[in-house]
Amino acid sequence: MAQENSSCHYNETMLFFYNRSGQRHSLDKSLLTLVQVVGSIFCIFILVANCMVIAAVITNKRFHYPFYYLLANLAVSDFLAGIAYVYLMFNTGDVSPTLTISEYFLRQGLLDISLSASLANLLVIALERYISVMNWKVHSNLTKRRVTLLIILVWSISVFMGAVPSMGWNCICNLDSCSQMAPIFSRSYLVFWSVSNMVIFVAMVAIYMRIYAYVKRKTTMLMSHTSSSINRKRMPIKLIKTVMVVLGAFLICWTPGLMVMLLDGVNCRTCDVKKLKSLMLLLAIANSVMNPCIYSYKDEEMWTTIKNLMRCIGNGTRRQRSTRANVKPLNSDQDPGTTPPASDEMKTDDNQSLDS
Repeated sequence: MAQENSSCHYNETMLFFYNRSGQRHSLDKSLLTLVQVVGSIFCIFILVANCMVIAAVITNKRFHYPFYYLLANLAVSDFLAGIAYVYLMFNTGDVSPTLTISEYFLRQGLLDISLSASLANLLVIALERYISVMNWKVHSNLTKRRVTLLIILVWSISVFMGAVPSMGWNCICNLDSCSQMAPIFSRSYLVFWSVSNMVIFVAMVAIYMRIYAYVKRKTTMLMSHTSSSINRKRMPIKLIKTVMVVLGAFLICWTPGLMVMLLDGVNCRTCDVKKLKSLMLLLAIANSVMNPCIYSYKDEEMWTTIKNLMRCIGNGTRRQRSTRANVKPLNSDQDPGTTPPASDEMKTDDNQSLDS
């Protein structure tokens, strides 16, 4: 055993590592086909829906603000997750043991990059919301250059996190440290991954609790000093609610998976983590399906812009499609707090606080 652990096994296929971890089991072909068909439908929805969210932010000038740029970047990470799920579904089952180590690292790396990007985006959005709320504005004063640098930073960190196992933090040269869920990943890496992500979860929850407490106190104070209604057009509450729902869905879908990874990382032999692996993947796919639905449900103008884009696809010139997608959808009785007002009006509002 000592001799086996002192050598590296880079030339082995994944069958060697699966057999050693005892994870391999034959999947029923009909069940695998069903999973691939249903999973493909979900992945097509993920790809198309997130493309529409990105297109809505690009074409609608009312979305040209830091919050929506970051929201579009979150949609990009979900789009990547859809690609990762497609690659995973058609490289699992009987295909898994035939994969090379590099192919397995690619399969898992795509998933890790998309998760890291989603988590980093949510953290940056939380900080952006905190800055805007502390100044009592709908949008923060982050410049496009700073937002661009933040987006580059998000993806740089995400790619690095996804590449860490292939860069050496694995168990190919130390088989006794291999995990059960990912047979060539070190258990120590799973502990690091799950704990670091949970710490970020806690940080985001703390930020939004701070935001909620501040907004509630500020609103109560303002209402006690004025008899008129608060101008909700400049209140950031609606955008906060949107991202809080997105964060809640993310926590529900990913926390169980991180807990299972942590149990695997600490080498819990009584925990049957292998049976929970498929359920964790299903929850992960569900999260990427839910996000574009949340954007549309919580933001009426986003949904209206997406509908206009869908109607305009294949009809009219590019300029006509852009014009139709930017038609103001709000009617006289709609709550103006759902989205920012027209760009000229917003430029005025964003430079004012509610106290002015």
